[in-house]
Amino acid sequence: MRAIRAASAALLGATALALTAPTAVAAQRGAGLGFTVTPSTVAAGGRLTLAAPGCRSSGTASAAVFDTVTVPAGGTAAATVDWDARRGATYRTTFTCGSGGTAAASFTIAGGATPTRTPTVRPTRTPTPVTTATSVAPGGVRGGLGGSVGGMNTAEILAGTALVVAAATGTIYVVRRRAENRGH
Repeated sequence: MRAIRAASAALLGATALALTAPTAVAAQRGAGLGFTVTPSTVAAGGRLTLAAPGCRSSGTASAAVFDTVTVPAGGTAAATVDWDARRGATYRTTFTCGSGGTAAASFTIAGGATPTRTPTVRPTRTPTPVTTATSVAPGGVRGGLGGSVGGMNTAEILAGTALVVAAATGTIYVVRRRAENRGH
C-alpha cells in the first residue's frame, strides 16, 4: 500500500512541476535584470505586461509582434500583440536597459493551427410545390459549434491527459483504502 501512496505523490508532484515549468522558464530568461513578460501565453490582440524591476533606468522592449515599448525604471509597461500573430508560435521579447544591459524572454501565442477559411455558399431559392398540409425538414437541425473550437495543441492534450491520470489514480487510491479498512 505504501508503494501506491508513494507513486500517487510522485505523480502529483511531477504533474505540478510540468504545469508550472513553462511560466517559470519565461520569467527566468530575463533574470539578470529581473525582466518578465506575463502572461507567458497570450491570444493574438491580447495585452502583455512587461516589467524590469532590476533596471535602474528606463529601457525599451521589442518583439516581432508588438511595437517597441518604453518601460520606466523599476516599473511596468503594457504591449498589445498584433492581430496577425501566428497562433501557436513562440516569440522572443528583447529588453534593453538604458544603462546598457540586455535580456530576453519568450511568450507564446495561444491557439493551435490557424483555421482555414472556407468559401461562403449562398443558397438559391427555387419554388417547390407543396402537396401535403405538413412538410418535414429534409435533414434535421444542424447545430454545429459555430467556430468556437480553434483546434487543439499538444499542451492542451497533455494537460487533459495529466488530469485524467490524476483523477484515476486518486479514485484507485480511495477505493483500495476503503477496502483495506473494511477487513474483508
